[in-house]
Amino acid sequence: MSVPSAAVQTARAEAAWLTPLELAVLGAIWGASFLFMRLAAPAFGPAPLVEVRLALGAIVLLPFLWRARDRFPLRRWPLLALIGAINSAVPFMLFAWAAQRAPAGIGAIANAMTVLFTALVGVLFFGERIGTRRSIALVAGFAGVVVLASGKVAGMSVGAAALAGAMASLLYGLGINLVRRHLTGLPAAAVASATLGVSALLTLPLALATWPSQPVGLVPWLAAGMLGVLCTGIAFVMYYRLIARIGASRASTVTYLVPLFGVAWAWWLLGEAVTWSMALAGALILGSVALSQGRR
Repeated sequence: MSVPSAAVQTARAEAAWLTPLELAVLGAIWGASFLFMRLAAPAFGPAPLVEVRLALGAIVLLPFLWRARDRFPLRRWPLLALIGAINSAVPFMLFAWAAQRAPAGIGAIANAMTVLFTALVGVLFFGERIGTRRSIALVAGFAGVVVLASGKVAGMSVGAAALAGAMASLLYGLGINLVRRHLTGLPAAAVASATLGVSALLTLPLALATWPSQPVGLVPWLAAGMLGVLCTGIAFVMYYRLIARIGASRASTVTYLVPLFGVAWAWWLLGEAVTWSMALAGALILGSVALSQGRR
C-alpha cells in the first residue's frame, strides 16, 4: 500500500477547504445576479440589459474561445446560435422581465428548477429514464412553483414573474441537454463564450429598438456591469474550474446555494420581505432537487 506523497497530501488538504469556499463564493455570485437584475432591469428594460450582460460575459470568456478557435468551424455556428438562444438569450430575458415585476428572491427560487427540468427534458425528448425517486422529486418541485406563483409579496401578485422564471429554467434544462449531446468534448468555457457571443448578436436588434430613451443612471449601469462581468463571465470560469477539480455532479451542488443567497442579498440590501409562500416554495423546490440527485 503506497503512502501519498507530501504534494498529494497538501493538494488534498487544500481541496478540503478551497472547494467549499469556492462553491460558497459561486453561490453568492450567482445569487447576487438576481439582485443586480432587480436594480438594473427597471432602468434598462429586459432586452437592453440582457444585451449588456451577454456582450460583457462573452468578452470576459473570449480568450478561451480564441485559444480553441480551430475547433469551431463555420458549420458548427448555427447550432451554437440555437443553443445560445435557448440557453442564454431567452432565459436571461425572462429573468430580466421577472425582475421588473417581482422581488429578486422569486427569480432565484424559480432558478433552482433547472436541475429538475433538465431531467424532465431528458425523459420527454431524449429517451432517458427516471425512477420513482426522481418522479416524486419532479412533482414536489412543480408543487413548489405553484406555491411560489400563488403567493404575494407586499400585497403584490408575483405569479407572472414566478412562471417566467420557471419557463427560463425549462429552457436552461433544454439547453443543457443539447450541449450534452452535441457539444461534448469541446472546451466548456469556449462554448460558453461562443453561445454568449452569438446570443448578443441575436439580441442586438431588439435591444437597440427598445433602448431606454432616458439616460440610465450610474447604479443601474454598475449593476449591469457586475451582472455581465462577474455573474456571467467570471462565474463561468469559476464553475468550469470546479468541474475540472471535483466533477460536474459535485459542482452542481451550487444549485442549493443560489436561491438562499439570492433571497438573502435581496433581504439585506433591498429590504425585500421573505414570505411564508417563498419559504415553503423554496423548501419544496430545493428538497426536490436534493431528492432527484440522491443527496441527503
